Amino acid sequence: MSSRYPTGDMGSPGPPLLLSIQEAASLLRLGRTQTYELVMGGRIPSVTIGRRRLVLRTGLEEFICGLLAEQDIAQA
Repeated sequence: MSSRYPTGDMGSPGPPLLLSIQEAASLLRLGRTQTYELVMGGRIPSVTIGRRRLVLRTGLEEFICGLLAEQDIAQA
């Protein structure tokens, strides 16, 4: 009996690609307001869909890498 949905890579969706501001804040261990300021300041990439502002999961990783690079430059 065949399944309606493919298995394998497509069987499990994995982590969400877009996060709410609150979800992003939780992952970063920051407050919602500070996270929103980082998003609106362009430090963390986001998109608007309808009335919702959503943060790109990859954008969080880029933000963290940028912080590490800034600290490396400051220490050099």
